[in-house]
Amino acid sequence: MTITEIPTVALVTDESTALFNKTTANHSVDAASWRDLARCSTAEDAARIFFSDENADLAAAKLICASCEVVAPCLEGALERGEAAGVWGGQLFNKGQIVAVKRRRGRPPKVARPEDELPQVPIPAHLQKLIA
Repeated sequence: MTITEIPTVALVTDESTALFNKTTANHSVDAASWRDLARCSTAEDAARIFFSDENADLAAAKLICASCEVVAPCLEGALERGEAAGVWGGQLFNKGQIVAVKRRRGRPPKVARPEDELPQVPIPAHLQKLIA
């Protein structure tokens, strides 16, 4: 998948954040069953996309998470397990920390590349205090 194949979607709006917080605040999905409901469980080549070094793949993974109904339990589980890498609950993990972007190898460019920007997926309100 190339960056041009990824649909451009405004993921973070006041309306989408409110809806996201409303649907995730009272998530009654237990730890065993949320994986069955996850959109990534049916995604083709998910392991390659969610653990890639390519920003286009990571953007595709974050877009999958953006429309997933169990993003909160996924992110919560990743934080509890201390996941080292990959996209979990719509957030990019690198060395166990949530990062906004994954830096390419070599010297950083003087001007940011548009293709290096990743979609923003809101963090559920009840998990924001764990991250800050």
